[in-house]
Amino acid sequence: MKLKTALLAATAIALTGAAQAEELTIATVNNGDMIIMQKLAPEWEKATGHKINWVILEENVLRQRVTTDIATKGGQFDIMTVGSYEAPIWGKQGWLMPLDDLGEDYDYGDLIPSVAAGLSADGKLVAAPFYAESSFIMYRKDLFEAAGLTMPEQPTYDQIGEFAEKLTDKSKEQYGICLRGKPGWGENMAFLGTLVNTHGGQWFDMDWQPQIDSQPWQQAITYYVELMTKYGPPGAVSNGFNENQALFQTGKCAIWIDATSAAGRVYDPKQSEVADKIAFAPAPQAVTPAGSAWFWAWSLAIPSSSTKADVAKSFIAWATSRDYVKLVGENEGWVAVPPGTRLSTYALPEYQEAAPFAATVLASIEAADPAKPTKDPVPYTGIQYVTIPEFQGIGTVVGQQISAALAGQTSVEAALKAAQDYAAREMTRAGYPK
Repeated sequence: MKLKTALLAATAIALTGAAQAEELTIATVNNGDMIIMQKLAPEWEKATGHKINWVILEENVLRQRVTTDIATKGGQFDIMTVGSYEAPIWGKQGWLMPLDDLGEDYDYGDLIPSVAAGLSADGKLVAAPFYAESSFIMYRKDLFEAAGLTMPEQPTYDQIGEFAEKLTDKSKEQYGICLRGKPGWGENMAFLGTLVNTHGGQWFDMDWQPQIDSQPWQQAITYYVELMTKYGPPGAVSNGFNENQALFQTGKCAIWIDATSAAGRVYDPKQSEVADKIAFAPAPQAVTPAGSAWFWAWSLAIPSSSTKADVAKSFIAWATSRDYVKLVGENEGWVAVPPGTRLSTYALPEYQEAAPFAATVLASIEAADPAKPTKDPVPYTGIQYVTIPEFQGIGTVVGQQISAALAGQTSVEAALKAAQDYAAREMTRAGYPK
C-alpha cells in the first residue's frame, strides 16, 4: 500500500472509528470522474471494512431518482450526487446534512471559495465538491490550421458559425460543431441557458414573469437549430455530454462547446484519439459577456434520511480530499484528476505539466458569477439554471420543446410559445409573479 493511500486509510479509520461494518448505497452519474471514483473506492473499503453499493445512472435519470427519494424521504441512498442547483435549495429545506465536520485534515480553506459558496446553505457546506466546471470551447487545431482558420482569443457565436460551416465534411463524418441536443434542464438547457444569456435574454424578469418567447430567446434558439441542422451530427437530439464527448474523442467534431471538466478526458491519450490535436478557447459571446459560460459542481451529499451518516461522512471526506486528487493522479494519470474544487490541485507541478488547460479552466470557474448571470437585472441566481424549486420542471419542459424544434417536429416560434405558456402557468400556480 502506497504511503499516500495509507494516509487516506488512516483518515478514514479515524473518522469511522470502530463502528460496525456498514454498506453504503451511493447514487452517482455515469461521467468519467465518477467512474474513476468507483474504480478507486476499494481503497477506502479495504481501509475501513465498509462496503459500497453503487447505483450508476444517466444524468437525467439520476436527477429524477434522487429528487423523488429526497422529497419523499425514501431513504434509498446514503450518499447522493447532486449539483450546485439542488444543494442550496435542499439544504435550506433541511433535506441534506451539514458537512462542516469532515475532520481536522479536510482543509476547508483549500476549497475554491465560489465553489464552496455554491454548495452551502445558511453558511454551512451541505454538499462536498467532487468536481466543478465552467464551459468553454474545445476545438481541433489541426483542422483549423489546414483550413487557414484562427480561433480568436474571445470568439463570437457568429464566428463559431462561420468556422463550423468551413469545417463540416459530412462525407468524412466530420461535423463542424457538436452541441447538446438531449432534452433536460441539466442537459441541452445547460448549454442553451448560456446561449440565451449572451444573446441578452433571461428566464424571468424582475416580476418573475417568464421571458422564454422574447426576442433574445428567439434569436438564440433559431441560431442553435440552424447551426446544428446544417453542421451538427445526425441524431443530435439524443446527444448529451457523454455522447458528444465520445464524438469529439473519436475525431468526429471540429468544435465542441461544453464543460471544462471534459478537458482532462479529451486531452488524455488513453481516452482520446485526438489528444494531441486539440486546443481551448473561452466560451463564445454574442451581445453581452454576462452568463456566457456556466457554473456547475457535481458534489456528494448525505440525505437527512440516511441512518449511516458517520460512515457516509468518512467516504465523502476521502473522495473529496486533496489526497484523493493525488491518488487519482498516481493511479490514473495526472491529466485525469477531478478539476475545479481545490486550489491545491492547481499548484501541483505534476498537474500543471500534464494539463496545459489547467489555468484556463480555473480562470473560467472563478469568472463565472451566478449572482450576475444576465445583461439586465434578474431576481434569481444561477447562470444556466434558476435556483428555485420550480425550475427543475420548467427547465425540463423547455428543453423538450427545443429538442422537438431541433428534430424538425415543430418550429422554434411554436416551441418557445409552448414553453412560455407552461412556465407562466407553473409560476402563477407557485405564486411568483407580482
